[in-house]
Amino acid sequence: MDKLRSISNTSGKGGDKSGSADAPKSRKRPEAGQIVLVLQGGGALGAYQGGVYEAMHEAGIEPDWVIGISIGAINAGLIAGNAPEDRLGRLKEFWQRIAQDPALDFMSGLPWIGRSLPNWSTITNGLGGFFKPNPLAFLGMQTRLAPDAAGYYSTRPLEMTLNELVDFEGMNKYGVRLTVGAANVRTSEMRYFDSRETALTVRHVMASGALPPAFPAVRIDGELYWDGGVLSNTPVEAVFDDNPRRNSLIFAVHVWNPKGDEPESIWQVMNRQKDIQYSSRAVSHIARQKQIHKLRHIIADLAGMLPEEQRKSAAIRALAGYGCVTQMHVVRLLAPQLGNEDHTKDIDFSPSGIKARWSAGYADTMRILEEAPWEKEVDALEGFHLHESTPPLGTAAG
Repeated sequence: MDKLRSISNTSGKGGDKSGSADAPKSRKRPEAGQIVLVLQGGGALGAYQGGVYEAMHEAGIEPDWVIGISIGAINAGLIAGNAPEDRLGRLKEFWQRIAQDPALDFMSGLPWIGRSLPNWSTITNGLGGFFKPNPLAFLGMQTRLAPDAAGYYSTRPLEMTLNELVDFEGMNKYGVRLTVGAANVRTSEMRYFDSRETALTVRHVMASGALPPAFPAVRIDGELYWDGGVLSNTPVEAVFDDNPRRNSLIFAVHVWNPKGDEPESIWQVMNRQKDIQYSSRAVSHIARQKQIHKLRHIIADLAGMLPEEQRKSAAIRALAGYGCVTQMHVVRLLAPQLGNEDHTKDIDFSPSGIKARWSAGYADTMRILEEAPWEKEVDALEGFHLHESTPPLGTAAG
């Protein structure tokens, strides 16, 4: 019960808000268009995403479309695969099930132990409800295994957990579109599985989180798939490549830090390398999409300046089709660095770590919802508007 209490009381009513303001009042639905929630992969860092959703849920802002990679795909499935009144409870239950034993959390506070013992426990024993060691994999790296069993761990516990917590068969009736990204092992191409196009199952979500060599690939329609983060861990591109494009308010939740200090030790190098690898050029992606979207608006404006007779020609209509006048508001929520984090932070499934990250996501989202920058006047020609969530001065995560 202590483990359950320490996670479920992270935020919201009666919870620890980590010094944040009161919970946002229920708001009317934003008029910025469809609401999209985009979730990166990042293992234990995904607890931050739970806090983001909790704040949105309390404010009465439910997503129309959830897109995820890896742990982001799992969180996305828990949201899209449940009725609105059940989503938050199912999210919390999932994170409660996969949290480490609180006794390990207590021991990690001892100066001569730190995170080494809890991390070693996760590596050797796995996590209940998530993954368990695959004994055959430890016979040697050259041991021949089935292609969909070649991993150090079995994710059969995750499959059972998700089938209990997600209504895959009835997903479409809940009105939330779900997209999960996975990497095709044979072709090295990204594949976005979309509930608008096909019925998604637990295997699609598991494929998105099959990070090698820890987890085995998942076979779907005859092809093997790995974690989409192998190719791109920031699936916001799926929104901008969607057809037809729609006005959108996009909450892009980033759990890896694109910016950081210069490392001064090998230990720090390993942490910074992981951040750079899995932030997946998020800043450059956003800059490029901003540029492309402005060009689309320019094309639409130029097409509108042509005489009506010219606009009727097939050639002009084809060229004008590259333009659009949609407005994209991107709210970038960036998970803070906790004071004691290192390169093992993505396997820190301790109750205290989950609680701290969940609370940070809740507080950051409350703040941006109160500010509502997408409601302010913007340059219509731009079409792409980036809103950053930054913590108040004088605050720090820890």
